[in-house]
Amino acid sequence: MSLTMLITMIVCFAFSVSIAVSIGLASVIGISVANANMLIAAKEMFTAINKFPLAAIPFFILAGNLMETGGISQRLVEFAKSLVGGIQGGLAATCVLTCMIFAAVSGSSVATTFAIGAILIPALVKHGYPINYAAALQATSAELGVIIPPSIPMILYGVSAEVSIGELFIAGFGPGILIGVALMVFVIIYARIKGYGKHDHEGKLTVLAAAKQAWLALLMPVVILGGIYGGVFTPTEASVVAVFYALILGLFVYRETRLADIAVILKKSVLSSAVIMFIIANAGLFSFMITRAGVPDAIGTYLAETLKSPAYFLLGVNAALFIIGMFIETSASIIVLAPILVPVAIKFGIDPVHFGMIMIVNLALGMITPPFGVNLFAACTVAKISLDNIIPRLLPFVGVILACLAVITYFPPLSLYLRDLVYVR
Repeated sequence: MSLTMLITMIVCFAFSVSIAVSIGLASVIGISVANANMLIAAKEMFTAINKFPLAAIPFFILAGNLMETGGISQRLVEFAKSLVGGIQGGLAATCVLTCMIFAAVSGSSVATTFAIGAILIPALVKHGYPINYAAALQATSAELGVIIPPSIPMILYGVSAEVSIGELFIAGFGPGILIGVALMVFVIIYARIKGYGKHDHEGKLTVLAAAKQAWLALLMPVVILGGIYGGVFTPTEASVVAVFYALILGLFVYRETRLADIAVILKKSVLSSAVIMFIIANAGLFSFMITRAGVPDAIGTYLAETLKSPAYFLLGVNAALFIIGMFIETSASIIVLAPILVPVAIKFGIDPVHFGMIMIVNLALGMITPPFGVNLFAACTVAKISLDNIIPRLLPFVGVILACLAVITYFPPLSLYLRDLVYVR
C-alpha cells in the first residue's frame, strides 16, 4: 500500500499536480488498494481540520492582510528605518527589522513579503540597490514571518506533534532574533563591500517622531504576545484580537482602510486560508494512511539503528528536510513529517519543542529555495522580475540562514531557555 502511494505521488509531482491533490489522491488510492472503506477519506480529512488551534490560521492571515491595507506596514517601516536606517546599508537592515516586527503579528511569510516588499523593494531600488538583490533580501527577510511567533507553521507543528503551541511560540524568539541579527549584520557589511546604500539616511525620521507615528502599530505585538503569555487569552483567541486591533487601527485611527476594501481583504484571506486548510485535510489523511501502513515505526527503527547518536540524527534530519523543503510546501511537510520524526527525536532524548524549531527553520528555507519557494514567487511578483534573476543573489542569504540553523540545532538553550523560564517544569 505504501509503495503504491509513493509511486502515485511521484507520478503526480512529475505532471506538476499540486501538493495537496497529489497526497490526497495517493491516500485515496492507498485506501482502495487496502480494500478499506472509502468513508475513511472523508472522516480523516474532517478530523485533520476539526481542531480548535487551527482556527488561528485564517484569523492571522486576515490580520496580516488588514495590516497591509491599513497603513500599519508603512509606519513599521518608518520606525525600523529610524533605528537602523542612518548608516550605509541601513535601508537593507530596515527591511530585515521591519519583517521581524511585522512577523510578530502576521504569522505568515507570504503576507510579510507582499506587505513589506511593496514598500521597501521600490525604496531599495531608488537608493541604488539592484532590483534582484532587493527582491532576494525581501524574500529572505520575510522568512522570519514563520520563525518569530505567532507562526502558522508552529501552530501546525503543535497540532501534529501534540506539543504546546504556547511553548513553541516562546521558543521561537531565540532563533528568530538570531537569524534577524545575522541577516542585518550581513547586509550592512555586504552593502559596504559593494558600495550600496550610501544615501540610506535620506528621509529618515528621528526615533521619537517615528515612534510617535507608529506607537499604536508597535503596541499590536505587545498586546497579542503579552495576552498569550499573561494568560489573558489562548493563541487562537489572540488571532481574533489581532484582527480586531488591525481593523480598528485601519478604519478609525489611521483611516487608510475603506469600507469598500473589507470585501476584497476578506476574499483574499478566505482564498489563502482555504488553500492551507485543503493542504492540512489531505496531509492529515496521508499521515493516517502511512501510520496505518507502519511507515513511521519502520523509519524510526531504521534511523535509530543507522544514526547512533543525537548529533548524527539531527545532521541527517537537517539534510533530508532541506531537500524536502525545496519540493514540498512547508505546511504539508510539517503535517506529514512531524508525526513520523518527533517520536524518533524523543527516543534520542531531543526536546520536541527544540526539534520543532529545527524543523520550522529548516523547512522555512524551502520558501526561498527553487523550484517551489513561495517567497520567491511573491518577491518576484512585487519586483516584477523573473525567478532566474533572483536566484544568484539568494545564495549568500541561504548561507547565512544555514549557519544560524547549525547554531539552533546544536545549541538547544537558544530555543529552550525562555521556554524553561516561563513554563516551569
